[in-house]
Amino acid sequence: MGAGHMGTYSVEISADAVQEEQISSVPAHSSNWNRVKRAGTIQVVEFILGKEMFAIDLFDTREVITQTEVTPLPSTPDYLKGIIDLRGSITTIVDLKGLMHITTESAGKKNSRIIVLYRSITSKPIGILVDDVFSVTTYGQEDIDRENTSSSDTHRDIIGVIRKRTKNAGEKDNGGLVVWLDIRKMIGKIEEDL
Repeated sequence: MGAGHMGTYSVEISADAVQEEQISSVPAHSSNWNRVKRAGTIQVVEFILGKEMFAIDLFDTREVITQTEVTPLPSTPDYLKGIIDLRGSITTIVDLKGLMHITTESAGKKNSRIIVLYRSITSKPIGILVDDVFSVTTYGQEDIDRENTSSSDTHRDIIGVIRKRTKNAGEKDNGGLVVWLDIRKMIGKIEEDL
């Protein structure tokens, strides 16, 4: 892809529910995500920062684009990568790894992506830079631990920890943990820098 071209994945509400959609297999041109709120479930966009898996609420995301050239801004914190022109809208890019002080590098090939957030989160267009976007997944409330990690009880910007269950035929559960970030709270804390 040339320097001036971005692949996008638009996020649109439709009547079909998403169980799991692998974004890495989606072509670089526009592709719809199906979003439906169902009682007792949450839908998240899962992504990689360093060697760990994180997620944000699907309803806070507008689209995912491939990383494009970012114009740096002078005299800004390190976690502000700069700005891009996203179809005529100047969008500020926040490096989520820098904001969270994650220094480990991703294993394997790095496919940096920008998750563009809905304008309801901030007054300005914002995108968050991540190492790679993994999938859009629906979880049940029973898969989420909110007790020990909730940002309402602590200074941490975490809604909960999701237990990812992956089970192959004849094998025991060998899932992992996904940290569900409170992206609204995180962006709210740095809004004066944006």
